[in-house]
Amino acid sequence: MSPFQGLSIPTTTIRIEDELKARVATAATRAAKTAHAFILDAIAQTVEQAELDETFHRAADERWANVLATGKTVPWDDAKAWLEARSRGEHPRKPVARNPAR
Repeated sequence: MSPFQGLSIPTTTIRIEDELKARVATAATRAAKTAHAFILDAIAQTVEQAELDETFHRAADERWANVLATGKTVPWDDAKAWLEARSRGEHPRKPVARNPAR
């Protein structure tokens, strides 16, 4: 039984070149999915990635605005030491942002 049985779901038509259509069919078969399910999964993954990218860029823009507003940054040597310690499983204190010497 289809999970969509009894639901009215609008359709969208996409035009796919023959070569890509064949590649989708091959990939879908390898993934043990129908071409339709494979395409839906690909669209969902692409949308999710676009949303994650937007969230990342928004956070980066906010952080950059904070740097410009306060002038405070974490020196690379401090950040690098912190990251290296974390990669070894240690729990060091986060480096403190400060105004760089000019």
